[in-house]
Amino acid sequence: MNPFKDKRPRLALTLGDPAGIGTEVILKALADPEVGKNCDLVVIGSGDLLLRTYKNLTKSSVCLANPAELSVIDVPTTGEIIPGVGNATSGAASFAYMEYAISQTLAGEFDGIVTAPIAKSAWKSAGYNYPGQTELLADKAGVERFGMLFVGRSPFTGWTIRALLATTHIPLRQVADTLTPQLLTQKLDLLVECLERDFGIENGRIAIAGLNPHSGEMGQLGTEEIDWLIPWIESERCKRPNMQLEGPIPPDTMWVKPGIAWYGNSEIKNPADAYLALYHDQGLIPVKLMAFDRAVNTTIGLPFVRTSPDHGTAFDIAGKGIADATSMKEAINLAVELVNRRLAV
Repeated sequence: MNPFKDKRPRLALTLGDPAGIGTEVILKALADPEVGKNCDLVVIGSGDLLLRTYKNLTKSSVCLANPAELSVIDVPTTGEIIPGVGNATSGAASFAYMEYAISQTLAGEFDGIVTAPIAKSAWKSAGYNYPGQTELLADKAGVERFGMLFVGRSPFTGWTIRALLATTHIPLRQVADTLTPQLLTQKLDLLVECLERDFGIENGRIAIAGLNPHSGEMGQLGTEEIDWLIPWIESERCKRPNMQLEGPIPPDTMWVKPGIAWYGNSEIKNPADAYLALYHDQGLIPVKLMAFDRAVNTTIGLPFVRTSPDHGTAFDIAGKGIADATSMKEAINLAVELVNRRLAV
């Protein structure tokens, strides 16, 4: 008998950059009685900032959770936080929240982390040069194999899109040189493991994008496909005979079936279980076009679950009460789902 089978997931929920919309979307999300009812949530950040947001926005009749009724761990920070102004002070605070959540999760206090958005520029101003939260998580967890998987469940059809990025926060001019058969094998291994462990999908179908327009047009629009991408896919098919690996699919058409599956406006069926995009915008433009208000970023390859809303700090609307908390709700719900699946094994 598994002693963890009936255990409630314990989740750390970080405030993100306190000058952004993190406090607002957290309070809005937790005001929904269906969110978090099947887990134990602890907010990592500042009770005073949560209370300030609560007092400011309740005047506008915005439905918010009462901070006094939440479990909050205060992480000491210094300096004044001004809504809408991301700077070294807010960057240092958001970094401190993350460090605390990671250390406590690695110590066994939490099963997973849900992170509100941070500003990379504010981290840099504070002296932290990580490209993002994903890289900090991997570094602190001591893992070299990790990836950014974006997950969204369609409100129209219930279909779930899963898109993994082969390269993430690097300049576009570096993408072609960074991509290698070794890197793609690592990402594909992670994706296969994630499908099996976190979603219960064995021998799934994975669609792999080409790099160049029309996947190179037989070398006329770029030679990466001919030089190594097609041979790599063929070798992976031989290594994984029970899986369906499709590609390289021209990037401009790979997202047609997912779009149809998301909106349910055609009889075309059989979308893939997951999609492997070769660089950041190749995957995130279509994902955000379909699922901007509900997509979730989950870091795969970590020894614990980590999810995050698929949006930024939105400094321009911070403190105005108009931020959409749907993606935060989805991030919490997905974290619960993933932790429960791992605990049940």
